[in-house]
Amino acid sequence: MSALIGPEDLAHEIDIVWVVPDVDELDYVRQALDRVRGRRTAPPFHRDGRLVGYAILGKEAKPSRASGTYLRRVFWVAPHDRDSAPAGLYKSGAPSEAVDPRTVEPGVEGSKTVRSQAGPPSALPEQRGMVLPSA
Repeated sequence: MSALIGPEDLAHEIDIVWVVPDVDELDYVRQALDRVRGRRTAPPFHRDGRLVGYAILGKEAKPSRASGTYLRRVFWVAPHDRDSAPAGLYKSGAPSEAVDPRTVEPGVEGSKTVRSQAGPPSALPEQRGMVLPSA
């Protein structure tokens, strides 16, 4: 798991909503935890890029006593990511928070795969779904 996302952060997820129809065509998505007001509705998005998905929390999820907000996972891509700039910064490699969207499930952090980390130019087709060992 990422140093920033622990199992306790994902324990109350009951569903993942993808807001783009072609999420399986993305080599990777960035995942992050955001503080939001609700458990189920689409979260506000204030990053440079586009929201591609978010987690839905179950009724047992409790808001923070200090802020009244919930900690929820969001998935997004930046304008300079591989899907928008295939010859750009992430032509090969990926940002540290990148995971293969095909490995994301409620309560389970996404995994880094050859597809998400290397991208189409350097990945052999038969290896694109392989999960890489955690660092």
